[in-house]
Parts: sequence; structure tokens; C-alpha cells
Amino acid sequence: MPSDTDAGSTHGSSAAQHDVAALRTMCEQLALDAGRHALAGRRSLGPGARAAHDTKSSDVDPVTEFDRSTEALVVDRLRTERPDDAIVGEEGSNFAGTTGLEWHIDPIDGTVNFVYDLPAWCSSIAVLADGAPIAAAVFAPVVDELYSAGVGLGTTCNGETVTVSGHDDLATGLVTTGFSYHVGEHRAAQAQRIARVLPHVRDIRRSGSAALDLCYVASGRVDAYFEEFLNSWDLAAGVLLVAEAGGAVTSFDGTPCTPESRACVRADTPLRGSNGTVCRRNLDKVLVTRLRDAA
Repeated sequence: MPSDTDAGSTHGSSAAQHDVAALRTMCEQLALDAGRHALAGRRSLGPGARAAHDTKSSDVDPVTEFDRSTEALVVDRLRTERPDDAIVGEEGSNFAGTTGLEWHIDPIDGTVNFVYDLPAWCSSIAVLADGAPIAAAVFAPVVDELYSAGVGLGTTCNGETVTVSGHDDLATGLVTTGFSYHVGEHRAAQAQRIARVLPHVRDIRRSGSAALDLCYVASGRVDAYFEEFLNSWDLAAGVLLVAEAGGAVTSFDGTPCTPESRACVRADTPLRGSNGTVCRRNLDKVLVTRLRDAA
């Protein structure tokens, strides 16, 4: 069952007004179509060939023709099938709506990996009600894995139920993170934070895709994830996947985190002290206090 701090538990009344199962199915199909479209484009370039790209927020933040065409594919379908819903897309799509539902689209999350022909990228789709995700899907086409979730419906990977790891020892926990594209403004502080975390965990991983990192927490492949300076489309699907898989998603100070917060994210399972009692103090000390103090 989702934890008390998940994105969906406080928005049950919002979800109850909508057909969550049907919305989840639509998220799945949109993510599949988007990922397959992007993968066809990537493979058309040949193995190892780097995709031509422009840049967005900084010189190291790429965008390709495939990001744009994939988002257009998703938006066109939504505008046809759900014309009254709002849409927010990473590549600039922005449509107001009247239904109370808002779709957040990341056509290719992990574009740097896509450009370099590395496998860790995905298409992420989520639908929000009152600012909280109620249905979502993430498709990683290179490895053919489809994650999806709906409020109260749990999380699956390729149709099989997944849950967070339940690992209870921070010292042997595997943690993943990511870095900002704003090199001078943010990365030095992030490097300091990594230095504070690394001595207290088994190891650090960095996939290059926030959405996939959250999928890995949801499926128990890693034990925790933290990152900051993200956008709603980076988080919207993943926070629901983690919540419905039994994990916790908060800001660094422990307060609830939503896809609209554009703040810090910590996704983990409860850690237990030596006496067996549920205890978040160790994790908070490392992934909250240390991260905050390193700013």
C-alpha cells in the first residue's frame, strides 16, 4: 500500500472524480507510442552516431528533433481525444483546460543519453488532478520496460506488480541522483552534497534520467534517490510510481513534494534502527540534513 506521505494518498478525493484505470491505460499507450517513435528515430542514426541537437537552458542541455516530434505526437493525440484537458510539455506545449486534468509530458527524459546512444532514456507521461498525479506511465524503449501506476491501483512493470526494496540499512543502501544543467550555478553545490552522502551509503549511481531513477526506486532496484532543480515533467510520473509502490517522496526538509514544487526530491523506503523500530533519523541526517547543509 502507498505510504502516508505519498502523492496520491492526500488526493484521493480528486482521483475519485475521474476514471483512474482508464487514464492509466491512456498514459501507458501514450508512453509506448512516444517511446517507440523516439526509438525508431534513434535507430535511424546508426549505433553510436550522435544525434544532432540544439540547446535550451544551457550549453549542456540538449534538445533534438526527436524530442520535439515525440512531444508533438503525444500532444496531437491528447488534443484529439481529450481536447478539454490541460497540457504541459517539456518542449514548450502549453494548453489550458477546463476539466481539472493536466497532462505533463517528457517525450525523452535523458536526452543526453539519447544523443550519445546510451540506453538510459525514456518517455514519461502523467495526468494530474488538483496538482497531484493520479495516473502515470514511463516507458524505457531500449530495454522494453513499461512502468505504470494509478492512485489506489499500485505500480507495475510490464504488467507485474513491483514494490520498493524495503532495504533497512542506510550504510548498505544503493542511492541514485542527478545533476543540474546549470553548470556554474548549481553543480558545485551538488558535488559538495555528493561528498557528504557518499561516505554513508553503499554507493552512488547516476543514470541520467530522473524518471528512470524514480522507476528504479519503485521497483526496488535502488533504495533511494535525491535530486533538485527539476521540472514537473521530470517528476510527475515518477513520484506516483514510487508512492504506489509503497515508497515515500518528500522534499529535502521532509515536507510533501509534488510535481509542481520544482524542488528537492527524496524517494526511499523506511529504514529501521537496530532495535527494529521504524526510524528515518539516519536517512534524514544524510539525505536531508547533509544535503541541505552543503548548499
